[in-house]
Amino acid sequence: MQRSLLPGGLRVVSQHIPGVRSVSVGLSVGVGSRDEHPDHAGAAHFLEHLLFKATPTRSALDIAEAMDAVGGEFNAFTAREHTCFYAHVIDDDLPLALDLVSDVVLRGRCRSEDVEIERSVVLEEIAMRDDDPEDLLGDAFLAALFANHPIGRPVIGSSESVEAMTRRQLHGFHTRRYRPDRMVVAAAGNLRHESVVDLVRSFFGDALRSEATPVPRREGKLSLRGAPQIALLDRESEQAHISLGVRAFGRHDPRRWALSVLNTAVGGGMSSRLFQEVREKRGLAYSVYSGVDTFADAGAFSVYAGCQPEHLGDVITLVTETLREVAERGITEAECRRAQGNLRGQLVLGLEDSSSRMHRIGRSELSYGNHLSVADTVGRISAVSAEDVRAVANDLLRRPFGAAVVGPYGEVEALPAQLKRICRTARVS
Repeated sequence: MQRSLLPGGLRVVSQHIPGVRSVSVGLSVGVGSRDEHPDHAGAAHFLEHLLFKATPTRSALDIAEAMDAVGGEFNAFTAREHTCFYAHVIDDDLPLALDLVSDVVLRGRCRSEDVEIERSVVLEEIAMRDDDPEDLLGDAFLAALFANHPIGRPVIGSSESVEAMTRRQLHGFHTRRYRPDRMVVAAAGNLRHESVVDLVRSFFGDALRSEATPVPRREGKLSLRGAPQIALLDRESEQAHISLGVRAFGRHDPRRWALSVLNTAVGGGMSSRLFQEVREKRGLAYSVYSGVDTFADAGAFSVYAGCQPEHLGDVITLVTETLREVAERGITEAECRRAQGNLRGQLVLGLEDSSSRMHRIGRSELSYGNHLSVADTVGRISAVSAEDVRAVANDLLRRPFGAAVVGPYGEVEALPAQLKRICRTARVS
């Protein structure tokens, strides 16, 4: 991995991958939904859509035709702490990819007529989210866990906030937040770092005139008032969907490696405790797993299950018993080794293509300001002991639980008593 710091505080990182003919380029901006004012919830995601509509020299059709003509991919995503615009092309088309990405991000026009068109598109996306129980549940769970903090708000915003958004607000969000000192250009594939830097200098032009330094990485410790909540979204559905879990630590905490092993052993694969207890031994759910959400200053450990409504109480009992046993006794040495092997394999196999490599080095630069090699990362995972995992489990799984449920229950009082017991300190939302 090679790194250059350009005027204006722009960082460029790249990685040459021998034996491939592709190149992936991403321009990440350290701005996401947690940076929005509550009245403008969803602005970062709305803006991501809007910037593709027009630049001073290209229409939306021009952008689409240019990428389609080379068989490439050009897309973007918005998260809670950053936004990324990326392209995947063959190596000969690296200049085109960098040109399109930088043109859209730096010079997207935010025209009034485009705001109205994309407003309808985003509202359709919200409606699509509302029709997908797992997507809807994910947003509801983080809202229940983090209450009124920006981390708990959906990245996509709400119908009300999107309908109220103005062109002036979106344009202001763009000009104030999208600065080179908040940006990282990452590239991976069949490339030379010097060529990438030269192209970036050319396409960024006057944007690199200032003497700014990169904005420091996000860090700190999140301070929240109030306990987690229980959220119910009443839906006439064949299944009940539940996520329950606890607040955890942020991505800079050294215990994150032990948490990854814990998550994998508890609910990260077919041999995990939850999969075996809930699905394999009793057949109470088709899908059951655990997950970790990690932010700069906070995180979440959660368990998801989808089951028939009449089985929800039994599923919650099994999940609760499994988590209690892990909190008290930890995991076995065999489970620890198996989870470590799973994480090592997923890491290495997941970096077989240029897109994965690009996203990894871009995220590392933006989130950490430093880079661990694959070997170093594998070493950190391998160094975790079963006792490390037990200590993290004993800490996290004794914290107050929050939960979200999507299903045909009508009111919170109709939810299983088992849920109310594990979330005994939670408030009802």
